[in-house]
Amino acid sequence: MKFVIQEHHARRLHYDLRLEMDGVAKSWALPKGIPRKKGEKRLAIQVEDHSVDYMDFEGEIEEGYGAGTVKIWDNGEYQLLNRDEKEIKIKLHGVKASGTYVLIKFPKAGENRWLMIKLE
Repeated sequence: MKFVIQEHHARRLHYDLRLEMDGVAKSWALPKGIPRKKGEKRLAIQVEDHSVDYMDFEGEIEEGYGAGTVKIWDNGEYQLLNRDEKEIKIKLHGVKASGTYVLIKFPKAGENRWLMIKLE
């Protein structure tokens, strides 16, 4: 299955993680980017599902929500290691993002909030 991390220069620079899953691109905004070192944690805010076609998008979003420039920061394949309502464990095979990560629901931080942690 495919994944992409898009660098998104909107009102604030952030990154969007998209995982091809259930026929859509499950999506999270990463305000501080993807964790790069083992044990590092980053907030991941789940946003609406996108079309799988959007995973190849680079360019300008002219107006409205998300207006700004989108570039592909990294992409590749991933393996789904575990998935339930509270956790998604994946192994990314990208150039910049590779290794095992877990997304864990983080309701104390608010609705649709997750933590993304690099495991290895």
